[in-house]
Amino acid sequence: MQTQTIALDVYGTLINPHAVIELLKDCVGDHAEAFSQLWRTKQLEFSFRRGLMRDYVDFSRVTAEALDYVALALNAPLSSTETSSLLNAYTELNPYPEVTDALRELREADVRLFAFTNGHPEAVAQLLRHAEITELLDDVVSVHDVESFKPDPLVYDHFLQTTGALMDETWLVSSNSFDIAGAAARGWNTAWIKRDPATVFDGWENQSNVTLSSMSQLLEKIRF
Repeated sequence: MQTQTIALDVYGTLINPHAVIELLKDCVGDHAEAFSQLWRTKQLEFSFRRGLMRDYVDFSRVTAEALDYVALALNAPLSSTETSSLLNAYTELNPYPEVTDALRELREADVRLFAFTNGHPEAVAQLLRHAEITELLDDVVSVHDVESFKPDPLVYDHFLQTTGALMDETWLVSSNSFDIAGAAARGWNTAWIKRDPATVFDGWENQSNVTLSSMSQLLEKIRF
């Protein structure tokens, strides 16, 4: 039997993209939370559009374009210094509190662990080093190599080809329901991390195999 493989989404699953809120407070004051939420929403929407149009650019550019949009949409102009600081912050985000311990437990269970991300490999490598979890992962698999974005079926096939993993022995762990739906549509096992109790899963018929409130429940809920 082949060792089980876990593909770990990065932004929103391992790493908290809303950790920029404190910095945003210095830039836009009381609008910080709404700004952060819309920034993340538009970041994903723009990646979906580019994937459909086959008009790929580096995810950092998608992030910058989404930031420009939100500043205009919320009438919250940013200086060039503030813009640079916010974009740089995306390379220095912190992991969710339980992530490091959960990864250590999975390593002890002899599970192969890969970061699976929309981000550029170099940017994600820097992010994971900052989060101090690089040594707990086998490697990083990025959509950059196939120039598309999740949930394009191509990126899930790319992961299997790159890692040599068997689909039946592979789990996607993600807090993003579109990512779960994309992997489920390709026949993967999936575990949805429902970080916000108010979030509603929107994957249509492609539901997750298990739903967890945090990564610390993985070993308890998934049999390896």
